[in-house]
This record gives sequence, C-alpha cells and structure tokens, in this order.
Amino acid sequence: MSANPQWDISRALGVAKLFHLVCGVRDACVTPFLTLYLRQLGLAAPWVGILMGTKHLIAAFWGPFCAFLAKSYQKRRVLLMGSLLGSVGASMVMVLVPPLHGVPGYRSCNASDAATPTAPPPRGAAGTVTVTAARQPASSHAAGAPSPAGESSTGTVDAAGFRKAPAGTVHAAASGPPGYARTTSPALHTVTAGERAFNEGRTALPLLAGGPAPGSPANLSATQGNAQGLDLSLEGLHWTFLLSLGSLVFWELLTAPLEQVADDSLYEYLDFVDATDRYRSLWIWRPLGMSVGVCGVTALVGQLECVLMTNGPRGVLHFYGYSLVGTLALLVSVAFPVPICRRREPSYKTVKALSLVGGAPRLIVLALTVFLVGAATSAVQNFLFWHMEDHGSGELAMGFSVALGSLGEMLLHPFKATLLRKLSRPGAVGLGLGCLAAQLLYYSFLWSWWSVLPAQILNAVSSGALWWAVKASVEDLATPGTARPLGAMFQGHISGGGSSLGSVVGGFVVMSFSLAVLYQACCVVLFLWLALFLCIQPRLPQEQKINYSKLLVMEGSNTSDSEQGTERDWLVKAMREEDSE
Repeated sequence: MSANPQWDISRALGVAKLFHLVCGVRDACVTPFLTLYLRQLGLAAPWVGILMGTKHLIAAFWGPFCAFLAKSYQKRRVLLMGSLLGSVGASMVMVLVPPLHGVPGYRSCNASDAATPTAPPPRGAAGTVTVTAARQPASSHAAGAPSPAGESSTGTVDAAGFRKAPAGTVHAAASGPPGYARTTSPALHTVTAGERAFNEGRTALPLLAGGPAPGSPANLSATQGNAQGLDLSLEGLHWTFLLSLGSLVFWELLTAPLEQVADDSLYEYLDFVDATDRYRSLWIWRPLGMSVGVCGVTALVGQLECVLMTNGPRGVLHFYGYSLVGTLALLVSVAFPVPICRRREPSYKTVKALSLVGGAPRLIVLALTVFLVGAATSAVQNFLFWHMEDHGSGELAMGFSVALGSLGEMLLHPFKATLLRKLSRPGAVGLGLGCLAAQLLYYSFLWSWWSVLPAQILNAVSSGALWWAVKASVEDLATPGTARPLGAMFQGHISGGGSSLGSVVGGFVVMSFSLAVLYQACCVVLFLWLALFLCIQPRLPQEQKINYSKLLVMEGSNTSDSEQGTERDWLVKAMREEDSE
C-alpha cells in the first residue's frame, strides 16, 4: 500500500497535520482582529456589523457550493491552491481601503504614546456627539486628530496620559436618551469620525432614525458644530464602507471554499482505505495553530509597528502576516492528499439531509439552538476586542485570551466521551448553553482588560462540549449516508446564518445602547431558550436509529445456528421500515 504514493497514509496524515497547523496560524493573523481593524478605519458598529454579517453569509453558502462543484468536476486541488493564492492577493486589497479623515487609528510612534490605546469605545452615548470626555487618550491629539464636536478641552493630564476633567463635571443632561452616560466619575469615552458621521446621518436620514430629536439639547451643539462638514463626512464614510464591503466580499469569496474542500478531500482519501477513524484526531491541529499564531502575530506586530511604519493603522501588519503565512500554506497544499479515484455517490445528500431536518422534531429544536448560538457567538467575536480596548488592553492580551479559550477546549477533549455519557446529548447541549450565557453576562460587567481572561476558560464547555454534543446528536438522528452532510449543514448553513443575523442586529444594538446591553440581551435570550429546551426535550419523540452492525454482532453471539433462519426476521423488518421513511 505504501508503494503507491496515493495511498501512503502516514505521509498523507503528516501533510494534513502540517496544513491544518499552518492554516490555523494564517487565520489567527487577521480573523480575530478584523473588526478591530475596521474600527481603526473609522467605521462605527452598525457598518462593522453589516460587513461581518455579509462575511458570515458568504461563508455559510458559497463555500459548500464551491466544494460541490469541485467534487463534481474533479478540480479539488485546483480550487484548493487557487483559494490560497487568491486569498493572499485579496487580503492585500483590504490594506488599500482609505480610512476616514482624522481617525484615531492613525498616530505617531513616539515612546510616550506607544502603549496608549487610541481607538474609542462604541458606547450607546455615541448616539449623540455632544459627549464630554472626562478622560481621553492624549495620543489622539498628538497625532493631529481633531477633537470631537462638543468635547470639553479643559482639565489636566494625569501621569497615564489621560485628560482629567474638572471636579463636579456633569456628563449628561436629564433629557438625554436611554443609555446616555450619567456620571461624575472619570470615564474613558471619545467618539470616532465614523461614529460622528453615522450619527450625523441619523439626523438627516429617516431610515436610521433613533437618536435624539434634532432640536434637543443633546444634539444642538453637534448640529451647529458639524453642519458645514456634514456632506464631506458622509461622503467619506460611504466610500470607506463601500470599498471595505467590496474588498471583504472579494476576499471571502476566495477564502470560503478552502476549509470544506480540504476536509472533504482528506475524509474521502482516508475512506478509500478504511482509515476514517484517524481523521477524527486531526481536529486539534487547527486550534493549536490558531493559539500559536494569535500570540505570535500580536507580539510581532507590537515589535514592528514603529519600525515598518509611522503613520497608519497597526492592523495593516496583520494582513502582511496573513499573506506571508498564506504563501507557506500554498506550498504545503501541493502535497495535500486529494483522492484521484472517483467514487460514485448520490449528489442529492444535502437535499436529503435538509428534508430530514424538516421531518424530525429533535433536529428542528437542535437547529434552532445552533442558530441562536451562532447569533450570540457573533456578538463575542465581533465586539469583545472593542470592549477590551476600551479598558486599555493591548493586542497581545487580546491574542492571549483567544489562545486561552482554544487551550481550554483542547484540555477538555480527552474527557469528551465521559462527558457525553454522564450528561447525555441534551444535557451537554444545555450545559454549553448555560456556560455561553454566563460568559456573556460576565462580559457585560468587565472592570478591566485582564478580567476577560478567567471567563475564556469556559470556552471549553460553551464552544467545545456544546459542539461535541451537537455533532453526536446529529450522528444519532441521521439516516445512513447523511451524517456528514447533516453535520456540515448545522456547522455551516445554520450556524453561519445565525452569525450573519447576529452581526447585523448586534451592530445596531451597540450603537443605540452599548456593548453591555448587547451582551445582557444575548444572555437573557439564551437563558430563556435553555429553559424552553430543557422543558420540551423530554416530550419529543425518540428517533434513535438502528445500528445494524451492532445488532448483527449481538445476533451472532446470542443465537445458535439452528435458530438463524427464523431469528433474522428483525433485519428484514428494520430494512423495510428504513425504506418506508
């Protein structure tokens, strides 16, 4: 078998491990920090939510479609290498998107402001631009960025580089909108150019209404101070948003097919020689690469940002790292195992899996659960780094938080079988939902950047154990030949659709209220669904499928040769029931 390079299993598994490791490092360079880069461009939360929602939607439907075409026309290796090569070039297009004029992401690299966070928080108080900033990063003024309209310029600068307001300053009028800051304590709060343009547009466009009335005291100074630059700001915002949208769509169209094409190719390669049991052990290499890459790239960016550039968003360096590691992945993909022989299989498995979901109550409940989990998870993935940045976090701490979550999942994996056996499938799903809701509630009460780290350990249950239970439930409820298509539908279409909707809605909730309100709302929704899930689960009909191989083994061990002719009727009956479904 090893004489034929097509079936050299040891070599194929080694190349697959290296490929998944490199792809994990590549994704770690940009994916966790993409929304942070969009914020540095000056885009407010609603625009970032629309961009990320579009990205998730393309990944959910375009990737499986391309994988189907590549399998039908035997062009998997071409698509694999083309996706890697195209994503390297498309990522560089994102670097060419011009930011809004005077965004705080552009700063000098002086020693005094190298560690000072400059991007402002997307607070609900940003619904108006008359916020009086009590504490503001001094580096945003050092870079030449103009002060937001209505911002107080009085006060002193403390040793940490923040402007301190005079004592007794009141930050909001009594007639302010809901979520408007009402405090006399110092607060880290500024307004980006993108948020100003978005809020100005809200007063001019009825479609985006929701802020205070144009004549209210909270918005009067903003109208007077920015009336002359309104058209210019909106025009710059539109250009930045449209170019970001076009670049992101082009990039995702090229990147989306990669993961599913690689997984399908490797699975079929191992299936030809009955070695699919070794396929399950390869999952750990991608999160391992993500953990190593997300810490390594942030440490490297911190060292090189002032060496390679002096005036630009620091997120640009992440795209350079993505292109470099993507080129390495392209070289590895030349030897990636792709089956040459074509096995004739029905092409309607996805349609059959979809019809199976529509006719099984347990799968319907599970699909709704996965949809809600995808929507809630998008709130964390899109805006958690914004929350950490508002509390003074650097990118290295952000990267370490991602690595900590992946590490917890890898450490819990050896106990996967025991966990699913002790808790049952619905019990593990319920535990994952509860942990995810608890995480979101915890995030809404953060008091410093390091307080995020303890909650990341819960990712082992809220992400790892939850998806283990979902996959095990799908395998139990799937008919023969539909387990993989059904699992891909849950992890791709359903979860991706939830992430898309959650990103769009979450962006507008952040702008209208705050990040804390978004997390608390997601927490309430998940707890309500958890209560409903646990109530209706025992009342759903049992739909456990028959495992024919186990029954045959039991039949051969428990019956004598004289009884075999009369006791095999159960097999005929079971096959007839299977055909009638």
